[in-house]
Amino acid sequence: MTQKLVAFSLASLIFMVAALCFKFLSFSANGQYHAINIIGSIEALADNDYLGLAILQSAVILVLPSTILLCLLYLLIPVLFGKKPKHAAPLLKLIFTLRPWTMVEIFLVAVLVSLVKIMSMADIGIGLSFYAYALFAISMTAMLMYLDQHQLYILTSCELPAPPKPRPASHSIQTTWALLVTSIMFYIPANTLPIMHTNILGDDQPSTILGGVVTLWKMGSYPIAAIIFIASILVPVGKLAILCWLNYSVQTDYYGGQKTRMVGYRITEFIGRWSMIDVFVVAILVSLIQLGNIMSIYPGYAALAFCTVVILTMLAAFSFDTKLIWSEQ
Repeated sequence: MTQKLVAFSLASLIFMVAALCFKFLSFSANGQYHAINIIGSIEALADNDYLGLAILQSAVILVLPSTILLCLLYLLIPVLFGKKPKHAAPLLKLIFTLRPWTMVEIFLVAVLVSLVKIMSMADIGIGLSFYAYALFAISMTAMLMYLDQHQLYILTSCELPAPPKPRPASHSIQTTWALLVTSIMFYIPANTLPIMHTNILGDDQPSTILGGVVTLWKMGSYPIAAIIFIASILVPVGKLAILCWLNYSVQTDYYGGQKTRMVGYRITEFIGRWSMIDVFVVAILVSLIQLGNIMSIYPGYAALAFCTVVILTMLAAFSFDTKLIWSEQ
């Protein structure tokens, strides 16, 4: 296990650095040409006054994954040589705290969705960085598959962390309700306001999330339309519904169906991050399609609102105390 984790971590770092060094994607139409790299895609968001989204994107696809990889290498390379790594406990805690917030593979899927969306508009070029990033996503995903908290604590000769002190049930319930209600409030503008604006020859064409799904469906891109519909509409609604049901069940002292409720909770944990696909698609299109008055894409307010929904629902899932499912109050 140690050798595999080190190998995948090293490979991930190498591919990530390579992905930052070359052209990522290019877009040409009507004699106009524009190319971007990964850093350029982040800068484009900041230039369009979406600094928050730019920071978030850089964090979840670069900063947090690289932090996890460096921490793992710092801990496991000494283990390969039979030595005990220093500062193992805080670094392991950091690794598993950051793990749910890495979205390398989600960004890759978003890139593929973006390519399908604009393939009919113009000529698309794929640079070396795209292939390097794809390998980065694959090796990072493989590394995460081998990442086991219990085994890592044993390998680093570190004591398993003590169970967290039990919190009052009311604290978990109230915090979760607050996050869920706020998520619902942001979900309304996320679906009613435009998530992006397409400017073609001076004509502004706003597009909502559902409008984008309909457009893709009419274009015949049924799989991509289905992916966006599931990730951007069904998943957030389903996650909100499941978390509301779980929180209500523990608040009303419902004692039954524990296994079903735990399955529901695990589903929300797994699918929550994937709603970021649409936000990443907008970020990629905004950075790639900048041809002045001929054709340009700009983010809409819904992108920020939807991003907030994803973050708040993830926090709501983390704040929900699953022990309440198994205990009568």
